[in-house]
Amino acid sequence: MGALVLAVALAAAGTLWWIARQRSLSLDDGGIEQTSVAPRTPPAFLPMENLVVNLADTGGDRYAQVGITLELADAKVAETVKAYMPHIRSSVLLLLSQRTTSELLSREGKDRLARDVREEVLGALGQPSRAGASADQSPVHAVLFSSFIVQ
Repeated sequence: MGALVLAVALAAAGTLWWIARQRSLSLDDGGIEQTSVAPRTPPAFLPMENLVVNLADTGGDRYAQVGITLELADAKVAETVKAYMPHIRSSVLLLLSQRTTSELLSREGKDRLARDVREEVLGALGQPSRAGASADQSPVHAVLFSSFIVQ
């Protein structure tokens, strides 16, 4: 009985040793396929100064105050956008002043405004947006609202 227990213990130890050796050899030889993901460049976030505009409602007594942050591909794009910021800011003010209160209060209206702002920024950079293009492949990934007040 003792010989049987000893034989099983030796067989188990030998099996564990063989598995560990195979794993070590595979790692040394590159035998295990390792998936490597290319490191992504973190995006750059560029906040714009808050914008205050009169809205296109009849009577002209409604206004919006909007804070926008641009999510850009990287710091290099952020520096380029900064160079064009006076043009971009003017374009965004014009976009906002054409909207009505009801447009800006709806989620769809805010989404449409974000798309329009993104197109304005891309246009200022000389890169008109392409329908269906992935935002990850564009220098302007997203337009984010940091504040949104309509009165």
